Amino acid sequence: QVQLVESGGGSVQAGGSLRLSCTAFGTSMNYLGWFRQAPGKEREGVAVVDSHSGGTNYADSVKGRFTISQDNAATTLYLQMNSLKPEDTAMYYCAAHSGFLSVGAFLRGDFAYSGQGTQVTVSS
Repeated sequence: QVQLVESGGGSVQAGGSLRLSCTAFGTSMNYLGWFRQAPGKEREGVAVVDSHSGGTNYADSVKGRFTISQDNAATTLYLQMNSLKPEDTAMYYCAAHSGFLSVGAFLRGDFAYSGQGTQVTVSS
């Protein structure tokens, strides 16, 4: 079991940057990541890191703009978001998964655990 607490959302103009943070309390997880969901849209996996290997994966829509990282203890997760676009506007959720997470599951945002979410709004 894990509890995830996000912070760092807000409003920014297009082209700006935000950094999201997430602290994980509880059992160590194999994967930590972020997914987002905008009103009327499907959940979308954004970025994920393998807690053991450090390997990362990103949705095509954010590659080159977003960077996921974690601290050495793998208890704090970050998402640095640069060159933000209006289409990045969504509720962003910190997420964790204890078993194997396939690429497909990641892209669907099918993590076992998630936080309460933090709103990111990008204006044009």
